[in-house]
Amino acid sequence: MGTVQLRKWDSAEHLKTEEDMAEYLDACLEEFSDDPAFIAKALGTIARAYGMAQVARDTGLSRESLYRALSAEGNPEFGTVLKVAKALGIRLRAVVV
Repeated sequence: MGTVQLRKWDSAEHLKTEEDMAEYLDACLEEFSDDPAFIAKALGTIARAYGMAQVARDTGLSRESLYRALSAEGNPEFGTVLKVAKALGIRLRAVVV
């Protein structure tokens, strides 16, 4: 019997289109809307898929500060979340639940 090689799952590798990214964020918000750290990390995953360097240029923030803010341990300001969403071409919307 051979050895099975496993590697860590990275959602960013599977977010190919802007629609994929928006649907991913929507699903994360649907399931974990009360967990700001999870949502920040989801935005970070989308930013990595999009290209963190491009997001940094578009937001005027450094790549390092984005990686920190959009990690599971990050606590980004709401202004940062809005800048990142705009850079990603994602609009945040309110809906009645």
